[in-house]
Amino acid sequence: MRSPRPLESILVTSHTPGASVELRSVSKSYASETAPSVVNLSLQVAPGEICTFVGPSGCGKTTTLRMVNRLVEPTSGQVLVDGQDIATGDPTVLRRRIGYVIQQTGLFPHQTIAENVATVPHLLGWDKRRVASRVDELLQLVGLDPDHVRRRYPSQLSGGERQRVGVARAVAAEPPLMLMDEPFGAVDPIVRERLQDEFLALHAKLGMTVLFVTHDVDEALKMGNRVAVMQQGGHLAQFATPAEILSAPANDFVAQFVGADRALKHLALLTVRAADIEPPDGASYEGLPRLTRDTNLRDALSALLTANAPCGVVVDSDGRTLGTLSLAALQAALDRSTADSVRAARAAQ
Repeated sequence: MRSPRPLESILVTSHTPGASVELRSVSKSYASETAPSVVNLSLQVAPGEICTFVGPSGCGKTTTLRMVNRLVEPTSGQVLVDGQDIATGDPTVLRRRIGYVIQQTGLFPHQTIAENVATVPHLLGWDKRRVASRVDELLQLVGLDPDHVRRRYPSQLSGGERQRVGVARAVAAEPPLMLMDEPFGAVDPIVRERLQDEFLALHAKLGMTVLFVTHDVDEALKMGNRVAVMQQGGHLAQFATPAEILSAPANDFVAQFVGADRALKHLALLTVRAADIEPPDGASYEGLPRLTRDTNLRDALSALLTANAPCGVVVDSDGRTLGTLSLAALQAALDRSTADSVRAARAAQ
């Protein structure tokens, strides 16, 4: 077991691996409320994972997130980052080492985009040249043209652009841990899906650990390596992989919350790579829907049903035919994944 890093030393070098996060019997109560906000919450998030928190309003998701950067202090229990109890360090130092993104971005309206992105690097004492280089690098990384936006103000950007700037600001000092509270909830569905995909690509490059709060179960399942389903009263109903939650919900609340279309949601977690593809047989594939190995199986099913086709033709990036995917093969891939997920869920009990 690796020795814990002091909080002050987190992220002193570029591309530091994500931090581990552990909550040990964490509870939070307020004197003004009759019921606690969070009750005896324990879970562990491995370095580099995205853990999504999902549940109805008032279930303690945001309170849990804020206890990790000490915007809210736990009533009892411990929060550990990389094995270090965060209660033992300076909360200001801790927050400078944690990226934080909220629904409305929280950008400073009187500062330019460049100044917003540079907030934490300036606080950490980076020199001007390093800050300027990092600002331009990150704006490009989140899909914005630095020459076009760096001197603009938040009010001059669209909602989706402001959200990108919020993400850039959060990762500016390359934090090993990011907290995201409904980060894409204020934009339209098309922009939201694009932002989700862009963030997943960004995460794959940077490898930070992410705690991600959402009220949308589809977003939680798409974004998370692990999902914490919270229920009213601040209780953890289930903590598992998306596939395990869909295949083996822990109780009736989880089953109802993720919805009756669990099988379709599960298909969205799988791609054509998970299915058995029939090799080409020389037949004509004219009129069959075209799929790639990265097409998720829900989209593949939709394409087959829309075309009223018995199978789809799978092609590579150059358009070469790899074979065909039938409805039976699609069903078999789902069955295998479901069986694996149920076994994993039972083993974890």
